[in-house]
Amino acid sequence: MYDAIVVGARCAGSPVAMLLARRGHRVLLVDKVTQPSDTVSTHYIQQYGLRKLKEWDLLDTLAGTGVTPMRRMTISYRDSLIEGFADPLDGIDVTYAPRRTVLDPILLEAADAAGAEVRQGHAVRELIVEDGRVAGVQGADGTRDRASVVIGADGSGSLVARQAGAEIYRSLPAESFVYYSYWSGLDIHFHSRIGVDQQVGAWPTGDGGTLIAIMKPLSRWDEFRSDVEGNFLQVVKDVVPDIAEQIAGGGERTEPFHGIRYPDNYYRRSHGPGWALVGDAGYHKDPITGQGISDAFVHAELLADRLHEGLAGERPMAEALADYERERDERTLSAFKFAATIGALKLPPELEAVFNALGREPEYARDFFNLIAGAITGERFFAPENVARMIGAAK
Repeated sequence: MYDAIVVGARCAGSPVAMLLARRGHRVLLVDKVTQPSDTVSTHYIQQYGLRKLKEWDLLDTLAGTGVTPMRRMTISYRDSLIEGFADPLDGIDVTYAPRRTVLDPILLEAADAAGAEVRQGHAVRELIVEDGRVAGVQGADGTRDRASVVIGADGSGSLVARQAGAEIYRSLPAESFVYYSYWSGLDIHFHSRIGVDQQVGAWPTGDGGTLIAIMKPLSRWDEFRSDVEGNFLQVVKDVVPDIAEQIAGGGERTEPFHGIRYPDNYYRRSHGPGWALVGDAGYHKDPITGQGISDAFVHAELLADRLHEGLAGERPMAEALADYERERDERTLSAFKFAATIGALKLPPELEAVFNALGREPEYARDFFNLIAGAITGERFFAPENVARMIGAAK
């Protein structure tokens, strides 16, 4: 009998298992794949995500893998451009975008080192439900394991969510699709550049590799797929000609193109009798802001804290898990709405005016970079009085 079974051993599930095991709980961590294994990802980890790795004594391990440090960002919307970087956050003055074949094994090994039992290549077939309560999992191999709580960290298509009946209670439609691949031979810092109905994101990963991604409206999906490489390179040329010149002048694509139609933005009910959800299983927003990994770290720790309270008998488990969901939602709602808005690749007039102000006023640009870093909350940056102040100063 386990205290917790975690289904999914990536950037949400492994930290939950690690943190619970470090507190002395008996934890089983299972995943249908075996690490190292790649997955769809923006790779980017903001300073607030790196702060969690530092607190967990994993940041130096990541930094030692050959991942490229970034200390410069270029962000643009149409003709408005800002450059700079956030202030150090708890001494962290860089960001990283590691390949998931590098990051996920580090997290999994940390869970194992903390004392969690790890089973890789172990697919879950169904939840064990008794008297209306989730009581464990049954593997595809017939193995049955029981626990006080089962945690779904198994992504947007979560089996745990589906079988537990976790409904979506807030949703905003996805507006765009993404194509991306990797190049060698480029010298690029962080870019997030929005042109007319298209976006280019580019940043180094590690060992000389660079991720380049484009976004276009969903209505252009079929047209784009008729010539992926030609259309991809044309978007880069239209939006960031300097990067297109580097590609043409010696960049080498090292992997096939990956195309994704992301699911809608959503909040899914993330707790119930004997179960909880974390990461994309419970909450997903447009990837344009690249916050998925950092949010997964933060929410993994929040869930682990609340689970510990319930498992240790400090408060009723149902109450603790309800607080987890409430706190997660309160901390993320402004970022959720912002990501969905800019994911449409066309800013409403008020936000466009704010972005124009960022390009003209270094003070506001600095606040924006600190927002990205996690040092300033979205509620503070987008407070009506602050937005009015920025727009007024830009006129």
